[in-house]
Amino acid sequence: MPMENHNLYFIAIVLPNELSRKVIQVQNEIAERFESSKALKVLPHITLKAPFGLPAFAHNHVLDWFSELLIDIQPFQLELENFGAFKNLKHPVIFIKPGANEALSNLQKIIIQEFYRTFDDVEMNGTELIFKPHITVAYRDLHPEMFNKAWPEFKNREFSGLLHVNSFQLLKHDGKSWHIIQRFDLK
Repeated sequence: MPMENHNLYFIAIVLPNELSRKVIQVQNEIAERFESSKALKVLPHITLKAPFGLPAFAHNHVLDWFSELLIDIQPFQLELENFGAFKNLKHPVIFIKPGANEALSNLQKIIIQEFYRTFDDVEMNGTELIFKPHITVAYRDLHPEMFNKAWPEFKNREFSGLLHVNSFQLLKHDGKSWHIIQRFDLK
């Protein structure tokens, strides 16, 4: 939730409609069968820069920074391959795994470097240093006992998709949900 006089943002590759529908089908199944629906509140995506808060007066600065990023990465394809999990004790996560991709790793690294070069007063999120790209299908409200029922099934289930990455997005939280406010096209 945004704090008063602060805005909350994050940067992600938001999946196109057809692929999003396929991911949302999985999220709906998990919501119905394993009582975990929080993942349905955010557009299916791969996070490149974790959520960060900045004072509301910095909004135009964020927009300018995002639009002026110097990123020399051409559009690329990303294969989505089956399911993975973060087996955290309190808050386990089930996700769709993107295949290893150097362009994706380089893109995330550049965004993180450029972000902290410009916004050096924002505390670094340690998970950003070790990039583990994923598309979340269950988290936060996935209780450990439900994870223990769901994971044996999903770890063997197949999922495939091809994501054509030609842009990434800046999203802003409005107090209830996330909205795309700007797009950066790869060239």
